[in-house]
Amino acid sequence: MSPDLKYLLLSAILCFVEVLIAAAGANQQVGLPTLAGNREGLPEYKGWAGRARRAHLNMIENMVLFAVLVLIAAASGKANATTAMGAAIFFWARLAHAVIYLIGIPWLRTLAWFVSVIGMAMIAWVLLQAM
Repeated sequence: MSPDLKYLLLSAILCFVEVLIAAAGANQQVGLPTLAGNREGLPEYKGWAGRARRAHLNMIENMVLFAVLVLIAAASGKANATTAMGAAIFFWARLAHAVIYLIGIPWLRTLAWFVSVIGMAMIAWVLLQAM
């Protein structure tokens, strides 16, 4: 497995862990019977549960872009050391983002997100050069 695909797999696992944490927070705030229901009229989750949910949603938004870039690089045979470094930067920055978001440090969270975007930009740059 290429490094790019390895980091895509690790990012998918991270996304799954984030949903588990968000679900645990939601369960703590509204309870399992409410979550097992139709989920109509759910309150806004507060504190760490709300941050966990928002971190997970943000990860989903970014995973779509990251996955597309990594899969194009792999399918086109353009994966190289730069795309591998971009994928590694994305994963580690997203891991930091999840932890920082859960703890609740706003500006540092934004910095971690921006670093993950740099990782995606590195992969995109390689792909654009190959056009």
